[in-house]
Amino acid sequence: MLKITNYTKKYDERKIAVNNLSLTVEKGDLFAFIGHNGAGKSTTIKSIAGILPFDEGEILIDGVSIVKDPVKCKKMIAYIPDNPDLYESLTGIDYLNFISDIYDVSVEKRKAIIEKYAKLFGIKDVLNNYIGTYSHGMRQKLAIVSALVHEPKLLILDEPFVGLDPLAAYSVKEMMREFCANGGAIFFSTHVLEVAEKLCNKIAIIKEGKLIVSGSMDEITKNASLEDVFLELANHE
Repeated sequence: MLKITNYTKKYDERKIAVNNLSLTVEKGDLFAFIGHNGAGKSTTIKSIAGILPFDEGEILIDGVSIVKDPVKCKKMIAYIPDNPDLYESLTGIDYLNFISDIYDVSVEKRKAIIEKYAKLFGIKDVLNNYIGTYSHGMRQKLAIVSALVHEPKLLILDEPFVGLDPLAAYSVKEMMREFCANGGAIFFSTHVLEVAEKLCNKIAIIKEGKLIVSGSMDEITKNASLEDVFLELANHE
């Protein structure tokens, strides 16, 4: 579903944000991308989403190059940043219809998807309100609904639990499990190690732009907690 090979991103000759990163996310994977602030997580995610160019390597979405055919790739993915920048002068439903129009989602299909997820995330009653009146958590929920409306194959999320209340966070986790169980794949960054450990089947840890370890959660954690493994690897490296 997602294959990154020898990915390198430089901001200048002295600043290599990510150095020679390779990893694979397969269909059905719930894949956590872990690292300290400034490790290169958001940079990598933005390149996967086609927002940031990169210097070396290759990123494939279901076998398609994000460099050679970005439009085809973007039809198959949905990207949600940690701080969604939405159109405040639109109502929630106007925004969802706008996104649906971009992806050519039929009226019948969009109604069903919006109804399902707006109800799940508890924003159905505020969809006619202007986004400018939404809290950060409500905007995050709206962004998630908008990401799901075109039924992507791959979800790319940057810190998806930031600003969410416990009930909303639970709903997001349930959505993520269902999405992957139905054949999709999710690649997301998070600082919440307990959530990643319980939720994910695969994980990669990055430090100062270099991949430290990548593999199945069971193989990496073994009999230890993810927090213990992360601290040991980060300090050792």
